[in-house]
Amino acid sequence: MGRERDLKLQSYNISDNRYRELKYFCRQYREKQSQLRSITELSSPRFDSTGGGNKTSDRTADTACRRAQLQRDIEMIEQSAIEADVEISAYIMDNVVDGIAYEYLDVPASIASFYRKRRKFFWILDKMKR
Repeated sequence: MGRERDLKLQSYNISDNRYRELKYFCRQYREKQSQLRSITELSSPRFDSTGGGNKTSDRTADTACRRAQLQRDIEMIEQSAIEADVEISAYIMDNVVDGIAYEYLDVPASIASFYRKRRKFFWILDKMKR
């Protein structure tokens, strides 16, 4: 596979740096799924050993918050793909999450249509992440 080029999304008011942020957010999708599956530890409060007084840390609450954040991130990416185009959302996901090029996806849409929907995906994701 060749080198990936950055999308130009200035017409969507998305800077090059913001696009890269969104792109790499999507590339963490599989890691987030794996982390979400692995977080099952729930236990009693632990005491903070940093000497900060009577602070306690609630591991159950921390775990619940982390799970909720991971779930939100995953759903944000999935929902953006569905909103961009429900019929080719799986192909959009394969492209933005795994970096699989259009040529290897067998997308039931023209290349121009696919890339238009992918730009729409990033526009939707940008709005959701704000």
